[in-house]
Amino acid sequence: MNSIAVCFVCLGNICRSPSAEAVFLHCVAQAKLADRIIVDSAGTGDWHIGQPPDERAQRAARRRGYDLSPLRGRQITADDFAHFDLLIAMDDANAAALTEICPAEHRDKIRLLMEFATRDDSRVVVDPYFGGDDGFERVLDQCEDACEGLLKALRTQLVV
Repeated sequence: MNSIAVCFVCLGNICRSPSAEAVFLHCVAQAKLADRIIVDSAGTGDWHIGQPPDERAQRAARRRGYDLSPLRGRQITADDFAHFDLLIAMDDANAAALTEICPAEHRDKIRLLMEFATRDDSRVVVDPYFGGDDGFERVLDQCEDACEGLLKALRTQLVV
């Protein structure tokens, strides 16, 4: 049986990418694919290494039944490009930052999360960091939509 490894990437790894990680972990568990799909998240920047997700992100996630508390910020590493099958950026700036440091043979692994959305036609997951609580709710709406689409896309790649 094959497996697929996915890493969600934003700037600091304390708002959007941990939210996407928690939402996708939930989707994967519901689909009974936790033994087949590896999920992680990282940031392109190093400001929040080792820190828990933003409290506002944790509160919004908790209200929907997701637990971000075990997650800790980390920065993307060179090894991640070989280890993960998909590096899923939250916006164009994150995708560009990944492309800049990614070995050429792995660049096809970089995608935008919102490419997988089926209800929301936004191109990117908007950064809620400098806004109010409603921004964190919007991030979860986008992640829930796109993670459902991502799981559907990945199911076709999982060989029984």
